Amino acid sequence: MLHKKSPIFNRINLDGLGIAASLLCAIHCAVLPLLFTSLPLLGLDLVKNKGFEYGMIGLAFAIGSYALYHGFKKHHHRIIPFLLLIAGFVFLFLKEMLPAHQTWMVLPALLLIVSAHYANYKYCQKAKHCHADDCNH
Repeated sequence: MLHKKSPIFNRINLDGLGIAASLLCAIHCAVLPLLFTSLPLLGLDLVKNKGFEYGMIGLAFAIGSYALYHGFKKHHHRIIPFLLLIAGFVFLFLKEMLPAHQTWMVLPALLLIVSAHYANYKYCQKAKHCHADDCNH
């Protein structure tokens, strides 16, 4: 069975996108509270909005999982990037559930998520091939 590749995914490095999204998340976590402390005066409170935070975490997890799945399925078949990603998102959820420890939860979350994408990238580079769904290695 022939597999048609989407032309957009041939041009986008999904792990690069995942790393960029993780860094944007870190910037969001660090800068948003500093810049938008006046939003509650206007009736907007994105800083402490649990729905917004969980939505962003869910979106980041979906994008990250898709990027890792692509590398897993087409290149390396290794589970380590998924384990790193899941561990990173556990820290993100803990950050939301334990507000007193938010600062200490963000750094390991970021490091684990970026490490997941980096490991996926390295495994894909090491495999140096794409193959069909019937690969048995």
